[in-house]
Amino acid sequence: MNTATAEASTMNHPVVSHDEWLAQRKSLLAREKELTRLRDEIARERRALPWTRIDKDYIFDTPDGPRRLAELFEGRSQLLVQHFMLGPGWAQGCQSCSYMADHIDGMQIHLEHRDVTMLVISRAPLAEIERFRARMGWRFNWVSSHGSDFNFDFGVSFTPEDKARNEVDYNYGKRHFMREELPGVSVFFKDEAGEVFHTYSTYGRGVEVMMGTYNMLDLTPKGRDEHNLAYPMDWVRHHDLYEPASVLKPAPAGHACCHADA
Repeated sequence: MNTATAEASTMNHPVVSHDEWLAQRKSLLAREKELTRLRDEIARERRALPWTRIDKDYIFDTPDGPRRLAELFEGRSQLLVQHFMLGPGWAQGCQSCSYMADHIDGMQIHLEHRDVTMLVISRAPLAEIERFRARMGWRFNWVSSHGSDFNFDFGVSFTPEDKARNEVDYNYGKRHFMREELPGVSVFFKDEAGEVFHTYSTYGRGVEVMMGTYNMLDLTPKGRDEHNLAYPMDWVRHHDLYEPASVLKPAPAGHACCHADA
């Protein structure tokens, strides 16, 4: 949809009687219920996936010292991980990953009461993570996988060899190299014996599961309003860098999340 079409869809939108609106709204409700039932069905299929055992001994740098993956669950049996794009030496984290992370602090207490620990992991050294987290004012736990294979094994960090080959495995398929870090969300389970299992990961547009703001925008007449941008999330800023909406400037080039593919 181009700018002119988008403007026309709101400025010249059909206006009907309440009865006609109600009839069309009920028709849409039937479709929404189909989507709800399909979402529930897919969630059941997701939970039914087989698991893989984590045999590698990943060590993470945390504010409390080195910790193994099994030690990051904080007494719960389920662990949700945001793979946050913040590579070694980056001046700041990806703005789109930051948009995702902005949603964590509000939902964390609710997750914890459903036996879920939420954690953010990046490949940058811990000092660089802590500096950026302090700037953003986030309270959630964020640890460093620097020096381990974790990010590479879970398909969100890539090597100079990947870049030279111009081919990576991302989102369960072959892709051209985009950048050295990409976004994802992974889920783990720890049993009573302390064994850890990988149960699920999602990439690409799958990471929108964390973007509650998108769900709200999808309810509005203009929707996400991303039709005339260089890429869909070009409007997103770090929350401390937003200007008044009337004077938004293009986002700095470099570390936007690439999740345009399904």
